[in-house]
Amino acid sequence: MKFKIDEDLCIGCGVCESECDAVFEMQDDAKAHIIANPAPADAEDDALSAEESCPVDAISHE
Repeated sequence: MKFKIDEDLCIGCGVCESECDAVFEMQDDAKAHIIANPAPADAEDDALSAEESCPVDAISHE
């Protein structure tokens, strides 16, 4: 499963990284970035939870 972050929507709250640090990481630009794409199979549920938890719906998957 591949994830995508709309950097124009991302507010850098860090919820995604706290939900799934195997896939999402906050970087120096204060935005979330994908660090594993596709997501490791054992992290997919956590990544989907992070997507659902994003307060601005900046995360999507295919």
